[in-house]
Amino acid sequence: MKRVLIEGYEFIKINFPGASAVFSTAKNNLNFNKSEDIGRKNINNLKGWFNLKNIGYLNQVHGCNSIIYRGNLEDADGIITNVPQEAVGIFNADCVPILLYDRKEKVVAAVHSGWRGTLSCIVLKTIEKLKKDFKSDPCNIAACIGPHICSSCYEVGEELIVEFKNSAFYKDKQVFKGRNLSLKECILHQLKDSGVPEKNVNSLDICTSCSREYELYSYRKNRYQGRLFSFIYLNSDVK
Repeated sequence: MKRVLIEGYEFIKINFPGASAVFSTAKNNLNFNKSEDIGRKNINNLKGWFNLKNIGYLNQVHGCNSIIYRGNLEDADGIITNVPQEAVGIFNADCVPILLYDRKEKVVAAVHSGWRGTLSCIVLKTIEKLKKDFKSDPCNIAACIGPHICSSCYEVGEELIVEFKNSAFYKDKQVFKGRNLSLKECILHQLKDSGVPEKNVNSLDICTSCSREYELYSYRKNRYQGRLFSFIYLNSDVK
């Protein structure tokens, strides 16, 4: 993991053999809200900043569906590609960004997981789609869990606690400490259940709400509509 500065903007980058995973920050007000002109401009700027041919993203709906990117803007919360230099990414400001890379089949995915997507196990379902459509073996998948609201900052209501504790997947798993929900633990359980080896999982452990090391957007903390963008792409020399 390394910090990258481009034109005064800061990114967190993780390099794999054949692929790169990138998480934006809010340094110098870098904003990727696609509903604003500046957000769309910054998305397009990524092409020059990271030598990309295309950038795929979604109308995120807090669901559990993942799509293969075909150049269209679709309603979903997971996006997949196997095209080199074509980034796929998701927006967040407290929800969890998860970036996946199958090193053998050369396919990447970006997943947006808020509490709804986490409850419905979108990461697990995205990996199932990778297995079905790209013949991925979870043993070959690397996963990066990016900046999101940490459990210490994420107190939830009793109704949501009951939903998780009554769910088939989470009922026997420890994902709460009192009224605080650990989205990270939920994601780790999904990755483990999917068969992704623990050694293949990299969690940045950066909280969007309380981090003092990085400038980040947190909807729960300040309600500002700025958005982070987390994306992954196959390098141009991938074989």
